[in-house]
Amino acid sequence: MPKQDARKLAPAAQEDLRRRVMAAVDGGMGVTEAARTFGVARQSIHNWRKAVEQGGASALRARKRGPKAGVRSLAPHQRASIVRSITAGCPDQLRLPFALWTRDAVIELAQRRFGVVVSRSTMGRYLREWGMSPQKPVRRAFERDPASVRRWLESEYPAIVAKARRAKAEIHWADEMGLRSDHQAGTTWSRRGVTPVVPGTGRRFGCNMISAVTNRGSLAFMVFTERFTAAVMLRFLRRLIRQAGRKVFLVVDGHPVHRSSQVRRWVADNARSIEMFHLPPYSPDLNPDEFLNNDVKSNAVGRRRPADRREMIAGVRAYLRSTQRRPDVVRRYFHAESVRYAA
Repeated sequence: MPKQDARKLAPAAQEDLRRRVMAAVDGGMGVTEAARTFGVARQSIHNWRKAVEQGGASALRARKRGPKAGVRSLAPHQRASIVRSITAGCPDQLRLPFALWTRDAVIELAQRRFGVVVSRSTMGRYLREWGMSPQKPVRRAFERDPASVRRWLESEYPAIVAKARRAKAEIHWADEMGLRSDHQAGTTWSRRGVTPVVPGTGRRFGCNMISAVTNRGSLAFMVFTERFTAAVMLRFLRRLIRQAGRKVFLVVDGHPVHRSSQVRRWVADNARSIEMFHLPPYSPDLNPDEFLNNDVKSNAVGRRRPADRREMIAGVRAYLRSTQRRPDVVRRYFHAESVRYAA
């Protein structure tokens, strides 16, 4: 007999089916034969037997269908209020005992604000219906000033663009970062439940990199091993000017080296070739060069296993040179929403 979906039967019919199946099994019929005869799943029979052992024959009785006591659905205005809260900030800002918006956090919010108790599965369905999905959050510093960011986007950067157009200059976005040999990125296939092991050297070594990109797809870079100082910065700036072949408007963050007196004096002395501008504090997401940094960390370091520093530096340089030859890749760094204003 083909299996039937007992969930579609009336409660009384479900109870009668359970009792007939258990009577047959108690009478000596095997579980497999009973499942085939009555058209039910073997696991269902095992569950019914366990329920009878724990609660007696009454465990087979039909129960009232529908949501559990105290469980209600959210009204449209309540759903809209919760969505606004999720998109406006973090749970701890609403004095909820959570750092991230999980289903449990949203359930707690609904219960506190509206007195509505929702199951985890129902809340997951709500969140998907609201166009949401679990994502890895981006960390943003408390010290970031929204007014400074707004001023940069609405007035300061448009003024830089207009000035660059008048001076026939090219806007470059620069940043520097450190690379470590033990950085790991990507995944590898393995048997479920068995964590794969990737052999590699136990020694730790690294190098540093400074780079600059433009929205037209040009890339300049320098890989070095010493500490990032004003002297290193000036060495890169000289390279950048030679490579650009025209006046450079360089946008950088507030790193102390960028603001050092030595760098400022050099930029002032070479004002015909370069001008420097600073992003708002604690705003790395406004710099397109950060996407190059992530690209290099993930693909030039994280997915490879260099044996020593020399091999690591060679791999990073080769990856960057390959990226230089693909301006379309560099231009895509400007497609992210946070930096689209610079495209």
